[in-house]
Amino acid sequence: MSTLSFLLLFLSTFAFIAGGSAAKSWALSDNNWGLLVLTLALYSAGNLIMLRLVRDLGMGVALSLSGFVQLLAVNVVAFFIFGESIAPLHAAGLVLGIVAVALMTYPV
Repeated sequence: MSTLSFLLLFLSTFAFIAGGSAAKSWALSDNNWGLLVLTLALYSAGNLIMLRLVRDLGMGVALSLSGFVQLLAVNVVAFFIFGESIAPLHAAGLVLGIVAVALMTYPV
């Protein structure tokens, strides 16, 4: 994976995590339309960046890598910034999801 692809993966992940954080903030607010517009803009930016990654890396690799990185990052934000917690069964599912995506991205 080239340096540019790695940078684009980081930028798309940042856009998606920022979009998710804006969505959580909107959900906790009293229908703040500014947060809703920000959420949509961030998710749109993340998807536009992903289009370039799909072109460069292929759909399977790009979306698997993105899913793996986002799965880790979104849970870090949810736990440490928003103070969320999950049940043990959900934690097991999270671990299995990480293992599944990691296996999908493992080169054969």
